[in-house]
Amino acid sequence: MIEKLLTQIEKSPSTYHVVETLRSELLEKGYSELSEGDRWLLQRGRGYFVTRNHSSILAFRMPQGFALRFRISAAHSDSPCFKLKENPAKKGKYYVQLSTEKYGGMLMAPWFDRPLTVAGRIFVRAEGDIAEKLVYIDRDLLVIPSVAIHMNRAANDGTKLNAHIDTLPLYGDAGCRDILELVAESAGVQKDDILGHDLYVVCRGRGTVLGADREYVLSPKLDDLECAFGCMEGFLSATDPADTLALCCVFDNEEVGSATKQGAASTFLRDTLRRITGAVGMDEEDCLMALHGSRMVSADNAHAIHPNHPEYADGDNAPVLNKGVVIKFNANQRYTTDGRSAAWFRSVCEKAEVSVQVMANRSDLQGGSTLGSIANTMVPVSTVDIGLPQLSMHSAWETAGVKDYEALCKAMKAFYEV
Repeated sequence: MIEKLLTQIEKSPSTYHVVETLRSELLEKGYSELSEGDRWLLQRGRGYFVTRNHSSILAFRMPQGFALRFRISAAHSDSPCFKLKENPAKKGKYYVQLSTEKYGGMLMAPWFDRPLTVAGRIFVRAEGDIAEKLVYIDRDLLVIPSVAIHMNRAANDGTKLNAHIDTLPLYGDAGCRDILELVAESAGVQKDDILGHDLYVVCRGRGTVLGADREYVLSPKLDDLECAFGCMEGFLSATDPADTLALCCVFDNEEVGSATKQGAASTFLRDTLRRITGAVGMDEEDCLMALHGSRMVSADNAHAIHPNHPEYADGDNAPVLNKGVVIKFNANQRYTTDGRSAAWFRSVCEKAEVSVQVMANRSDLQGGSTLGSIANTMVPVSTVDIGLPQLSMHSAWETAGVKDYEALCKAMKAFYEV
């Protein structure tokens, strides 16, 4: 199971590739693709999916009977990284670098001195129209070089990094060909046909399993592709009760606040629910009644207690790698879990024979937030925030537990079946 996850992550260097990986699996499983620009003709018992911006995807199965409740999971497709600016080439006397800016709250230091490349999408002229094409330059292309210790003797005492200066990738010697030429070549088009792009610097290399008993997984983008692919795994393997409409959502832009047309704060989920219920003859009041008895799992990874710095955690409320799925709590609703949602999720995990842990940040340290509370402002349902314990969150590569991913897949299957 963990090898499948590593393959999925390897095939998903950008948020657009994440959605394409999920899209391909859904098509292979017999799900039909819908467009928000078409009228939906839905059949009971059939599976469907719809994308927005090619960076968010929502899959669902129509119930055999009259839908009285929804079972929804939500994760996110994006990860902190560097985005290429519109004019990416920064030409110097000796070298060409790429001009970038940070996307999301990232640890910058781990991006140094490792092989990197470019992935994302471009928009090109196509027979009088504009076509979207995915891009992945599948070779070691870039590096962000460190300054040698001889030139910065204080480097190991803590160095403040300037994203406009210190983290620009080295692309080539002065006079080398333009990066957009390589992008065009990778996509099989001409550079002059590129009208727009969303391109990112991404890590090279397939994730790996390590540890004394191969108990840990090390990979880029575990936050939050572990949860995105794990929720979809549970969704696809579940058998729904006759009165349940099952949905699996993967949203973009969680790392920058979700307030986009394709983020959890958008109308994407609400619009989809309204269209589904309308297609089976339910009116607005029926939809609101269904929401009352519905549940959502917001899945985004959690901070495991750190082996070198356990003092950063609340020891009584801190998860450990390979000890199970984490329920996340916060008094100020940065996580949406309350007593009710914690109770029903614990009962789901009991049925699945999955261990449960809890996480709350130290009371004097502000933690992150996630998409559960944000999604609830548009679709108000009882929601629990969960995740898998991991180390090095928002690093270029992150560490998690092999057993925890398997536990999530089992828990999510059970969630859809109760």
